[in-house]
Amino acid sequence: MEPVLCYKSRNRSCLRTIYPLPIRITVYMILGVTVILTVFGNLLVTISIVYFKQLHTPTNYLIASLAVSDLLLGLLVMFPSMFQCVESCWYFGDVFCKVYMSSDVMLCTTSILNLAFISLDRHYAVCQPLVYRRKMSVNVVLIMILLSWSISALIGFGMIFLKLNLWGIEEFYNNHIVCEGECVLFQSGLSSTVSSALSFYIPGIIMLAVYLKIFLVARRQLHRIQNANSERISNTSQTKATTTLAIIMGAFLSFWTPFFVCNIIDPFISYSTPPALFKILVWVGYLNSTVNPLIYALFYSWFRKALRLFTSGNIFKSDISETTLFSMN
Repeated sequence: MEPVLCYKSRNRSCLRTIYPLPIRITVYMILGVTVILTVFGNLLVTISIVYFKQLHTPTNYLIASLAVSDLLLGLLVMFPSMFQCVESCWYFGDVFCKVYMSSDVMLCTTSILNLAFISLDRHYAVCQPLVYRRKMSVNVVLIMILLSWSISALIGFGMIFLKLNLWGIEEFYNNHIVCEGECVLFQSGLSSTVSSALSFYIPGIIMLAVYLKIFLVARRQLHRIQNANSERISNTSQTKATTTLAIIMGAFLSFWTPFFVCNIIDPFISYSTPPALFKILVWVGYLNSTVNPLIYALFYSWFRKALRLFTSGNIFKSDISETTLFSMN
């Protein structure tokens, strides 16, 4: 691997590492397939929920919002990150670098806020089923989605474009870190702590507490149900949906926890984390967006049926949106 400059004509150019061609092709293929699966998998989830009328429920609107955030992560973040990983330089300009970093923070935050609101939806469905329809109306869910995206945009774009991530370390960053051809989110200790807490730790802890309560209430309800078949069926359906969404939440926390632990520690150990390790941990987090549609396919029969309708071409029939994707019984 021969180090050269990203920009030969610029004084403060970053060093570029040129990997052997077989390694570059292999990495491009692996990451490229990952990006394609992320984009098209989440696109199918989004289109399915929007297109089929039976899927127009408050819970599914939150799932669609989650899928859109994963879809945009694949397009706006994972795709350019793939080129930066292989070429080891950023060639898309300073403005798009800021958009890229802002989108990264925003979409990760959007995902976990959507998951937090999904946990609230499951709380009412399982713990307070009699008031569920009143508490979790379509209008309430739309407000939740709006809050998820607006708060996340404020955190992501506000931090990057106002340079709050560099507050207190501007001189160190300008003298020792910044160079032409690099686009990496560099944060002070305060910035990494606050942003990680807002984007990950606080919502994550809240979700874990809510799902623990749901689990305990669901166990109690299961023991109480003895005679009413319809109630048993309803409870089973809600429990299955809650379990699936808990798996999605668990996957998110599992994929992203290593990065956020490293992110919050790194400024306090003099930024000694190897850049390669940071990139690996970031891509492990990105893989969560790839895995989510696979979880839907594994646990949701409606997604598998919708996928068959898409691939068979039946989706173009005018009355297909009325198709029954799952039985209410």
